[in-house]
Order: sequence, then C-alpha cells, then structure tokens
Amino acid sequence: MKTLITGGTGFVGRYLSTHFLNQGHRVTVIGTRAISDGIDAPGYTYIQADTTQPGGWQQTVAQFDLIVNLTGKTIFKRWTRRYRQQIYDSRILTTRHLVSALPGQSQTTLINTSAVGYYGDGGDRTLTEEAPNGNDFLAGLARDWEAEALKAATKGVRVVLPRFGIVLGADGGALASMLPAFRRFAGGPIGSGRQWFPWIHIDDLVGAIQFLADCEELSGPFNLCSPEPVRNGDFAKLLGKTIGRPAVVSVPGFALKMALGQVAEVLLAGQRALPSALQAAGFEFQYPLAERALGSLIGEN
Repeated sequence: MKTLITGGTGFVGRYLSTHFLNQGHRVTVIGTRAISDGIDAPGYTYIQADTTQPGGWQQTVAQFDLIVNLTGKTIFKRWTRRYRQQIYDSRILTTRHLVSALPGQSQTTLINTSAVGYYGDGGDRTLTEEAPNGNDFLAGLARDWEAEALKAATKGVRVVLPRFGIVLGADGGALASMLPAFRRFAGGPIGSGRQWFPWIHIDDLVGAIQFLADCEELSGPFNLCSPEPVRNGDFAKLLGKTIGRPAVVSVPGFALKMALGQVAEVLLAGQRALPSALQAAGFEFQYPLAERALGSLIGEN
C-alpha cells in the first residue's frame, strides 16, 4: 500500500511512519523541515513543502491509497492573535489543499486528525462521538477541520475523523513534557485536578489508526482515547507513583493563566471522552488502564 502522511515529522508521525514501513507500506512524508526526521529505510520518501500553500506537492496526492493528515501547529504556545490564525490555517488550509488535489471518484482513504477538544470543556459529562460540538476556539477549529475533510466524500473518498486524546509516549508528546518536573519533585495536578484527562498510549493510537485504515466499512468520527479516562489529579498521582516521586506540587489556575495566557484554558478544561464507536467496531486496547500504560512507558526508567 502507498501511504502519505502530511505533518509526519512529529512525535505521532514518526511512530506511524515506522509502523507502516514495518507493515510493508511505501511511505511518503510531507513536512516543513529542510531534512527528514531521521528515518532511513527502503520505501520511505520525504518531501519538504508548506502545505498551507498550493504547490507541486499536490501532484503526488492522487497516487496514494491511504492519506493520514496530521498537519497542525502546536496549540501549546502562547496564543497571540497571529498565532491563533496560524493554528487555524495550518489545519484548515492543508486539508483544503489535500482535498482539492484528490481526483474525482477516488478510491483513497483519508484519515484526517481531529481532537477531543471538539467537545469543548465537557465537565463531568460522558462524551461519545454523538456529543455536541463545544463553543470555544479549539472546538470551533475541530468542527471546521472535520467539515473541510468531509468534502472529500463527494469524490468517493472514505473519510475517517480520529479525535485524538492526549497521546502518551516515552519519547514525545505530553508525557515527555511532564516528566522533567516530576523527576525534580515539582510535579502535581493542574488547577483543581478534577478535570478529566482523556489519554491514550501511543501504541494504541497507532493500532487504532491501522484498524481504521483496514476496516473499509468505517467512516466518520472516532474518539481515540482510553476507555478508562482519569482525572488530572489522579493521573498526576499515578505518574508520581510510577517514577517514585510525590505528586503534590499543584499548579494554580491563575498562575497558569499568567504564564501561558489563553492556552491555559486548554489545560484547565477536560473531556470525559470515551471511544464508543471504536470499541463498537471491535477494536481492543492493549493499555486501557493508565497505571499499566505508564508502567509500560517509564516503569523501568
């Protein structure tokens, strides 16, 4: 199978590229870096391009059986007005250009990333894929992003919308950012610690994307998060226990807002999201429990 991964040089993209190469796929990654991310394997191709702009990279799109669109600037940076627009454009414009490059009556599958931020701050409500869209910036972004991807369905494309939870891996993502503070005895809950933490192990994320790619009858939104979400404070305690550190240094909400600005609202909110559609389709998680997931990633470090 020929697979294209846009925005594929980051944490998730590296895992997906390696996985698909091991499955015998020919993998092409598009990213903005001048050079590739260190993968050197037969069947791997790297293209440097700014996918928010139309260009020669679009000429390659029609040849792929599977497209995984991961493109998007990080949300974990202070949101100036200009940077908010970059967050939005990096996702919406890339998806728009991908869809426009697909031929009519395409047999391609498009797996277009979204996020559980689609639901906004869900409080204690259980959020399945049928839950309504939220009303904050990230919820609106996810709504528009999914709508842009769904336009590909008019060309016969099967469109899958994985709504990512917080991805846990030993060498990237949220966990790698959290560990230094915890190892310095400075880790703990964020804000009240009662907000829900919709996490997923990187191996389950990769497995779920492979599952969604293989099951040709599946389309639409799927929450990619553990069936056992935990509250932020409980996750902090489990992380501290795993590395043998107390997790008592909480970060007050007002301090986060002073340090980070509007992006602090993302950390103080939460979603009690459940992968109802994914489990109904038959997917089985390797790491449904946070304690087991953390143990697999950092238990021996």
